[in-house]
Formats: sequence, structure tokens, C-alpha cells
Amino acid sequence: MNSELAALETKIEQVVALVHQLRAENDVLKNQMAAAEAERLHLRQTMTAARERLEVLIDKVPEDA
Repeated sequence: MNSELAALETKIEQVVALVHQLRAENDVLKNQMAAAEAERLHLRQTMTAARERLEVLIDKVPEDA
């Protein structure tokens, strides 16, 4: 009986350790996802600004060019 309880206790400790590990990994992934989203937003803003500058330059080009 004691050996069964010890085995069960060991398995519970392993599950708890795994839960802690997965939570830590989840936090890392959430941070990576937030950083990637911020980078995506920055790139989108950069592309929009570049497009707007190009449109201004295109408007300045004479029609017969």
C-alpha cells in the first residue's frame, strides 16, 4: 500500500512539474507572439508610409515621361 502511495505521489509530482514547465513555455510563447505582432504592426506602418511616399512621387512625375 505504501509503495502504491509513493508511486502515486511520484506521478503527481511529475504532473505538477510538467504543468509548471508548460505554463513557463506558454508564457514564453505569449511573449514571442506579442513581439511578433508588434513587429508586424511596425512593418505594416512602414509599408503604408512607403506607399504614401511613392504615391506622392508618382503624382509628381509628368504624364509624358
